[in-house]
Amino acid sequence: MFKKGVTFILTVIAVMVLSACGETKETGTEQNTEKPTIDMGQISWAENIAVTNMWKVILEEQGYHVEFHLLDMGTQMAALANDELDINVEVWLPIQDAEYVKQYDEQINFSEETWYDNAKVGLVVPAYMEDINSIEDLNDFTDEFQGKITGFDPGAGTMLVVQDVIEDYNLDYELLPSSEPAMLEELENAIEAEEPIIVPLWNPHRVFSSLDLKYLEDPMNMFGEVEKIHHATRIGFSEDFPEVAEWIKNWKMDDESIGELMTYVKEAEDDGKDAIAGAEQWVEDNQDLVDEWIQ
Repeated sequence: MFKKGVTFILTVIAVMVLSACGETKETGTEQNTEKPTIDMGQISWAENIAVTNMWKVILEEQGYHVEFHLLDMGTQMAALANDELDINVEVWLPIQDAEYVKQYDEQINFSEETWYDNAKVGLVVPAYMEDINSIEDLNDFTDEFQGKITGFDPGAGTMLVVQDVIEDYNLDYELLPSSEPAMLEELENAIEAEEPIIVPLWNPHRVFSSLDLKYLEDPMNMFGEVEKIHHATRIGFSEDFPEVAEWIKNWKMDDESIGELMTYVKEAEDDGKDAIAGAEQWVEDNQDLVDEWIQ
């Protein structure tokens, strides 16, 4: 009787194990459990949320599983160098993230390929501030701005550049870090009240379609001209994920495609859905473009 009971229990356990092995994990798309997990860095920037969710949709449709790790830029670079992260999909060069390339050049694979070639970065003010058109004008209006530049993530390469801008232009200003959502909220509130505000911003960004803004001229060219967006992976990623490495290299977006993707994601979030819902819809509507990357 005892032996029959043990046999029955072992049989039940075996069936449960086999059943578990046959299940797939649901992440919005069907997943093939034979393919490994990709650990992808994510930053709370509008375009980064959009493209990381887009790649999650694409990769999970191909049988991979993608885990997001919401980390600032400096932490992501250290994690890539220590093999704790597989990929960061947003590295701005030649200016904004140059310090990270210099620091980790031999520990991280920074791609030569770019996925967006028309990026711009600089200090931005509302268009109604007609007397302020250059960074050189700022010291004449220190009191109006209360001597502060409203910033975002402290580890972002652009924030490091802004600190250099303050020093090299000899600005009597303090850069106040926060987060991108907090910075945008302050920007929107200031514009609603028609108050002065300075923020570092970049294209592509959805905010330029909803707010009337202008870049300040940069006579010393500290922000550079056109920035290009690359990706970075841990050493050995291309050997472990050869097809994914090739797909990421093939990835190209222009103003229209990245703008549309960001709009889809924002609309999904406004409807109370997760960003992945907007990314899923965009991938479905742009399958021909996606196929160019992965075939």
